[in-house]
Amino acid sequence: MKVFRKIQKFLQWVVLLFFGSTIFFVCLYKWCPVLITPLMVIRCAQQVSRGETIRMRHHWVPLDSMSIYMPVAVMASEDQRFLNHHGFDFKEIRIAIDENRSGKRNRGASTISQQTAKNVFLWSGHSWFRKGLEAYFTCLIELIWGKKRIMEVYLNSIEMGNGIYGAEAVAQLHFSRPALQLTRPNCALIAATLPNPIKFSSQHPSPYVLRRQTAIMKQMKHIDVFPKK
Repeated sequence: MKVFRKIQKFLQWVVLLFFGSTIFFVCLYKWCPVLITPLMVIRCAQQVSRGETIRMRHHWVPLDSMSIYMPVAVMASEDQRFLNHHGFDFKEIRIAIDENRSGKRNRGASTISQQTAKNVFLWSGHSWFRKGLEAYFTCLIELIWGKKRIMEVYLNSIEMGNGIYGAEAVAQLHFSRPALQLTRPNCALIAATLPNPIKFSSQHPSPYVLRRQTAIMKQMKHIDVFPKK
């Protein structure tokens, strides 16, 4: 019985430590810039393992210091119901399940909130354990951060090129201007690369990326400018 009580007490402390630490960091990042993410660390480690020079360009800026078209472009491309759902787009999830079952294509249904939770707190993968953690962090950031902060963290943390993270870095490197001065076509072009920013480039766009840019710009007409204030 003593051993059982010790195990029970240990598990209780593990649970308390998990919830306490995760809530602490989510609250911390509501106010503090996210200067590094697990993906950035993984990419740097991959570069070192290949004998390459570490490439990591990341410049945090507030959402108000980005073009008003940048949030619109990523919503048009990645999550058109971002401002209306609470972290999970169940309509897209149902469509993705139906299409995957029918063998049409392997379609994802991750919202911007889910992608932000994964980018900031987790690692890439498809296990049910990681998916469960992603859902947990998604609920936390929706509850504690709100939409504006989620968008701000997303646009500062997402991979936008080889060793490039966030709108400010890609704006300076690929468009020679700050993120605040990105045009509507610039923002649509960046959003067009997001399915695979290592394969697709906003600096040297392929015909496929240019077609996606055109499609995204059409969708942007139906999405309101993100409310900054």
